[in-house]
Amino acid sequence: MTQTVPAYAAPAPGAPLERTTIERRTPGPHDVLIDIAYAGICHSDIHQARDGWAEGIFPMVPGHEIAGTVAAVGEAVTRFSVGDRVGVGCMVDSCRTCEFCLAGQEQNCANGSTGTYNAIGRDGEPTYGGYATHVVVDENFTVRIPDSLPLDVAAPLLCAGITVYSPLRHWQAGPGKKVAIVGLGGLGHMGVKIAHALGAEVTVLSQSLRKREDGLKLGADHYYATADGTVFDELAGTFDLIVSTVSAPLKLGGYLKLLRPDGALVNVGAPEEPVSLNLFSLIGGRKTLAGSNIGGIPETQEMLDFCAEHGLGAEIEVIRADQINEAYERVVHSDVRYRFVIDTATI
Repeated sequence: MTQTVPAYAAPAPGAPLERTTIERRTPGPHDVLIDIAYAGICHSDIHQARDGWAEGIFPMVPGHEIAGTVAAVGEAVTRFSVGDRVGVGCMVDSCRTCEFCLAGQEQNCANGSTGTYNAIGRDGEPTYGGYATHVVVDENFTVRIPDSLPLDVAAPLLCAGITVYSPLRHWQAGPGKKVAIVGLGGLGHMGVKIAHALGAEVTVLSQSLRKREDGLKLGADHYYATADGTVFDELAGTFDLIVSTVSAPLKLGGYLKLLRPDGALVNVGAPEEPVSLNLFSLIGGRKTLAGSNIGGIPETQEMLDFCAEHGLGAEIEVIRADQINEAYERVVHSDVRYRFVIDTATI
């Protein structure tokens, strides 16, 4: 059996999202039915709804920043009860048997994890995301949202938060480390907050100084405009870690020049266009050019607990569902501070 729920979907690549209905499966023994309260709008939603990265599956219901409460549980569920505050991020399944899944790194599943939307589940059916009133998810891919985190500011943590938390932890951002965040957007503003809470000295590298006051309030110690080319000479050899959150291709050589020996430039933003690199930028100083893709379920829970402990939530603008298409255009033009969140009661 299935149940029909309201949702917003892109009927075709690049088409405006429109209100529709979708089928959700009846909860199985290990499933939880979640009454979605809020769904964040991630730039990756736009990339996928517009076939920017690859050919998508349509109709597409985006949304992998989901926060809500448990409405029902399957008979074998042990982790959650009706009424619990929960979240769902970028994955809803994986093989669960490979070495990476067993290590709690489901995002690196050797057999491919299943995306919350724009994917084919292991049941052969397409997955639909959080721009809807309800979702059914296996308890093992559901996380608990601490009581001290409001659901609206918690929703973007399920992608934006874990996307920056994971590399900051992996490359050991903390006291005595100098960390730069490239871009102060949906990802970048959380990168600043988390790096600051970890104890690092934080610098924002943005195209202009337009958001400088915001960056300093969010926890940055320094803020520079990269449009001023002299910055790359002034800051050469400064940083232990640079996390790039932008979705536009960068001139990587200039940013690698900013690293100390053995430093790392980690990309979490995913431009649609390829980038080029002169390898001498890496060889000198034994530098690392890396990427990072969200985190596993245990690390996502760790991130939520960390954010709750330090009082960190996303800076948001809550919108109605009928404002999604307008919000997409505003995201593309960097006209949001710093994350749109859909009030799904308006669907």
